Amino acid sequence: MAQLSDDCFAFAGRLLPLAEAQARIAECFSCRAAPERVPLAAALGRVLAGEITAGLCIPPQANSAVDGYALHHDDLAPDRPTVLKLAGRAAAGHPLAEPVPRGTAARVFTGAVMPPGADTVMMQEDCVATETEVTVPPGLRRGANRRLAGEDIAAGERALPHGRRLTAADLALLAALGHQEIAVRRRLRVALFSTGDEVQEPGETLHPGRIYDANRAMLAALLARLDVDVTDGKILADDAAVVRAALAKAAPAHDLVLTSGGVSSGEEDHVRAAIEAVGTLAFWRVGIKPGRPVALGSVGDTPLLGLPGNPVAALVTFVTIARPVLDALAGARPVALPRFPVPSAFAWRKKRDRREFLRVLLDDADGTLRAKNFPKEGAGIITSLTGSDALAELPEGVTSIAPGDPLACIPLRLLYG
Repeated sequence: MAQLSDDCFAFAGRLLPLAEAQARIAECFSCRAAPERVPLAAALGRVLAGEITAGLCIPPQANSAVDGYALHHDDLAPDRPTVLKLAGRAAAGHPLAEPVPRGTAARVFTGAVMPPGADTVMMQEDCVATETEVTVPPGLRRGANRRLAGEDIAAGERALPHGRRLTAADLALLAALGHQEIAVRRRLRVALFSTGDEVQEPGETLHPGRIYDANRAMLAALLARLDVDVTDGKILADDAAVVRAALAKAAPAHDLVLTSGGVSSGEEDHVRAAIEAVGTLAFWRVGIKPGRPVALGSVGDTPLLGLPGNPVAALVTFVTIARPVLDALAGARPVALPRFPVPSAFAWRKKRDRREFLRVLLDDADGTLRAKNFPKEGAGIITSLTGSDALAELPEGVTSIAPGDPLACIPLRLLYG
């Protein structure tokens, strides 16, 4: 279960810097997902429940990196071609048991175990061969075209750390080490709600003054990338009692309750009040734009996170707040998103006390990559997410940027998958 100390929920009402919010998350939430064993084919995106140590060398034996001829390097003349008789043949999966006699070479293919005694391979394209002999030109380096046993990883080395979220490449390594199944953390269970009387389900006839619910589809997709089991709580009406009851009912059966909308300070924003009514509020306002009204608290021992209703703000707060919470609950090692420096092609001003995320287009029409601000800036502009290339992160303390200043850009494709 998540361990939530009283100190974590001493809400002071101030605008919380993002780094402090993330530090509170790391301090106050711990893994609540028990380990289980799953087939390797079902392990993509799952979190390793323990460190993996290599039980064998990869490759297990020295082998040839190319199609060619395995030989004794000491048999080669340093300044003229050397003619060697052919003695044996080794293919991948079919090793040559007998040693290669001095003054001879063995025909080998890529992946074949190095024949006993041979220490070097001449690539077939670089020599002249007949059915009985091969002529090797001078200049071949000792050990050329030979892969050593354990060159990739040696037995006893750490292969993967505890808490790693498994990638396709990780599965390849685990398979190469002989694992058919692996111990991972169970999937987190997340209840997902949208809120608001103005929000309707896609597919329904849209009534005047209403909008279709975009956030739930986006957040469910982002959760799916983290291999989370999502319970769709649908849309909650702007009714304080309804919101309180839904959150209180969902909390005991889930590891996290996630909502969007209803966390600002308006009369019809009920999520923050519901958290305070049925649980405890950790923080409410975070110093980021877009995304200031984000509420984190608990109902019982289940964390509850309320994201803003505007889609851009919902995405930014999912990446900066929800993802760290989910990683902590899943026992996953935090992974910082890569930020690439790109010169700005525009000027911008911002408040000193908040971190700002701008949607930008990456343009290299003149041969130099530059970041241009997306022409539409509102936090509700969904096309600014589909049409831009990256989020440019402007840290606290910065009040302006000028053309040519470096921007820390996070490619949006890394967020969407």
